[in-house]
Amino acid sequence: MFRGSIPALVTPFDEEGALDLEAFRALVDWQIDEGSHGLVPCGTTGEVATLSGSEHRQVVAACVEQARGRVPVIAGCGGYDTAAVVAAIEMVAEAGADAALCVVPYYNKPSQAGLVAHFTACAEASPIPIVVYNVPSRTVADIGVEALAEVARHERIVAIKDATGNLARVTAQRLACGEDFIQLSGNDDMALGFNAMGGTGCISVTANVAPRLCSRFQEAMLEGRWDEALELQDKLYPLHAALFTDASPGPAKYALSKVRPGSGTALRLPLTEPSAASKAAVDAALEHAGLAG
Repeated sequence: MFRGSIPALVTPFDEEGALDLEAFRALVDWQIDEGSHGLVPCGTTGEVATLSGSEHRQVVAACVEQARGRVPVIAGCGGYDTAAVVAAIEMVAEAGADAALCVVPYYNKPSQAGLVAHFTACAEASPIPIVVYNVPSRTVADIGVEALAEVARHERIVAIKDATGNLARVTAQRLACGEDFIQLSGNDDMALGFNAMGGTGCISVTANVAPRLCSRFQEAMLEGRWDEALELQDKLYPLHAALFTDASPGPAKYALSKVRPGSGTALRLPLTEPSAASKAAVDAALEHAGLAG
């Protein structure tokens, strides 16, 4: 269902901070042409926290319309109010998304029982499949293996984006949730080990900037060409690191401005332009990856 290189798309804004849907549609086409296997609009990298409800829908609808069924669209629907998340899922489903990416509720720090109840309620109300997004570094809360296994029994909870940084989770979750439960890495730098342990892809920040390299990397692993995958890992690794030398997606938008000028790479507050040191790291990483203009 979901596999390979799936960019967590940036959301283009013009210099006045308005949505640039023309640039976004061009970005979607470029991603598909470069070999990306799916698209995630309105995730963390898409600055979803700064989008209004109307903008959220516009971005998802534009992604679906531009993709035209060529690749699946997994729309971000995160939040810490279950009723609001259910409403967001219904909204992105109406806009045509193939699945909803739902982050572990943040800020109010629910228990494991609360997380099970939250995702079960979302699944019961959802007309489309759900991908659980576990990123404890941002949410504080962490859905454990046992709780994930419980919610994975629901037919509409089909996958996890795992950004725990704990590779042992891949095997533990594979044993607990079954081989058919889809595991996607949320960490570009760990995607090689993640897939070796049973993952099938990555929801990627780096793929915003290097979609062809990232798709080749994922395809090499899916086809068992591990030597080629290792070579691509070495080529991409400095970029994986550089894109997190300042608050994301600042470095990613800066990198995209170098690879695709005119891509609507302004940021919305509270995010600001990356530091000079971050820009220098990105420039060096683009050179290393063969992507410098």
